[in-house]
Amino acid sequence: MERQLFDADHDAFRETARAFCDKEIVPHHDAWEEAGIVPREVWTAAGHAGLLGFMMPEEYGGGGARDFRFNAVVIEELTRARASGVGFAIHTDINSAYLLDYASDEQKARWLPGFCSGETITAIAMTEPGAGSDLQGIQTTARREGDHYVLNGQKTFISNGILADLVIVVAKTDVAAGAQGISLLVAERGMPGFERGRNLDKIGLKAQDTAELFFDNVKVPVENLLGEEGKGFVYLMEKLPQERLAIAVVAAAACENLLATTLDYVKERKAFGRPIGSFQNSRFVLAEIATETQIARVFVDRCIQELNAGTLTVAEAAMAKWWTTELQKKVVDRCLQLYGGYGFMTEYPIAKAYLDTRIQTIYGGTTEIMKEIIGRTMGV
Repeated sequence: MERQLFDADHDAFRETARAFCDKEIVPHHDAWEEAGIVPREVWTAAGHAGLLGFMMPEEYGGGGARDFRFNAVVIEELTRARASGVGFAIHTDINSAYLLDYASDEQKARWLPGFCSGETITAIAMTEPGAGSDLQGIQTTARREGDHYVLNGQKTFISNGILADLVIVVAKTDVAAGAQGISLLVAERGMPGFERGRNLDKIGLKAQDTAELFFDNVKVPVENLLGEEGKGFVYLMEKLPQERLAIAVVAAAACENLLATTLDYVKERKAFGRPIGSFQNSRFVLAEIATETQIARVFVDRCIQELNAGTLTVAEAAMAKWWTTELQKKVVDRCLQLYGGYGFMTEYPIAKAYLDTRIQTIYGGTTEIMKEIIGRTMGV
């Protein structure tokens, strides 16, 4: 089924993104996985290619195109290139929305030029050792003292945590106010008391730096408050649907790529004198994968249109996130089975995909949380 989502501008942008991935990422990604981090030079190269700030106003060095279809193009091309460790998505698909909608003009002038050029890498710090999906349970605090906040707490599982120059920190500025006491503060590299822990060792996404962050009496200027004090939880709820849709875009693209590479394999690999893809079981498995992948693609593309129109609901984003990521888990498992013993070998891309896939149903809100969100909107 031909996609109706993109126009000529998106197609041209895809050519740029694909060329960048093929030249700047694919030849080096294995080495980055061994190192556990992506070099900063990749970020500045991506900025120069226009892949980081395309949604930002032109006055700050951006492309002035706030259209999530461009985000989808970058996501799909990174997925096609198996660039699971390149953390552009945190920057472009998540943090861009917070900075565009809640940053003041003064903050935008300070932060957006570097955001677009790749010289300023961003992260967002929500999760804590004792608080994941339950954001109201965070313990990090920010106490106002004159012209600054005193930030104390610990965050974990923070993508881009090692590389980040700016970190949007979710903290309680009024402990007694519950969700209404949560605010967003931007901590900057070099602030005294802001320390990074170890680069966490994960089973997948090996090149993606994921860190613990520690804040010990960090003085964050009042000028680094993002939006209004006490509105942080509202802001998170407003932007989490876009984050969840971005994860669904990854999932749909991954399913398509897994199907394509597995088809190539089963047409060439032989057993009992014939290609393994010609056996009825293989055909049935592939037919199921192709059908469900097509369903995922149609729904995700529709959600992208709804997001652009400002009509994507929290429940629809949750539906897209849980269903496509659970599908991705099923697809990679069934594809690996068709590879037989070779699928268990790390030299085959299917093995890497198997490990990288597992996080998809966890971050951005677990499958269980997504179902809870959907159920609540149904009045039950």
